[in-house]
Amino acid sequence: MLKADVFVRDQIKPNLWPKFSTLLRTAYAAADELVRDIPILQVKSAQDNKGRIISWAVDFALERAVEMGTIPCECRWRPFDEPTGRYLELRFAHSRLTISQVANPSRQPRNVGFRENARLGNGQWAFDFSGEVIEKEEEVIDLPHILFLHGHQSLQFAYLAVPSHISKCSFLWRSQNLMHLPHEVPQEGPAPEDTDYDLNEMELLKERIERWRKDNGQD
Repeated sequence: MLKADVFVRDQIKPNLWPKFSTLLRTAYAAADELVRDIPILQVKSAQDNKGRIISWAVDFALERAVEMGTIPCECRWRPFDEPTGRYLELRFAHSRLTISQVANPSRQPRNVGFRENARLGNGQWAFDFSGEVIEKEEEVIDLPHILFLHGHQSLQFAYLAVPSHISKCSFLWRSQNLMHLPHEVPQEGPAPEDTDYDLNEMELLKERIERWRKDNGQD
């Protein structure tokens, strides 16, 4: 079975990871500046909800980065299951990424509808660690799902992670803290002894994703 970390590194090259931490620093600084400059945002009730301002700032920074080509992917706004708003989704070649602001990065974000579907969907691709490949492709919910987790009121951490489909708390894999990365990270790949195996598994997974896209009219 293809390991989740190998798949993530294929979809989001490690030399891009420092760009995510740089965008976060910019977004958090912009949120702090906005709060300082607007008295309405300094009242206690607004301070308690500063996380929303940070979330909007991060969405803005990522959307602009995609539009400018800093992060090579597409992005789209998708509605929540309940008609209460929309969330930003980054679409890479064979995966999708959503953003979650969390207080505890060792646990999956709170379980809302679209995250639950994405979590369960990960179990129907080839990197599920269960030793079982799902044959019925019509059961697949969506593309493999990657989470981008970042800190709450203050920016202490950022991680790329693949949520587990068999647990509402744990991850199949989680990166190192992106906030501790140097500004430039060399290109990484699978270990030499695993190269042939991982590349074969990767191609099989990508072929399966492409077939699913075609059969389900996914662009």
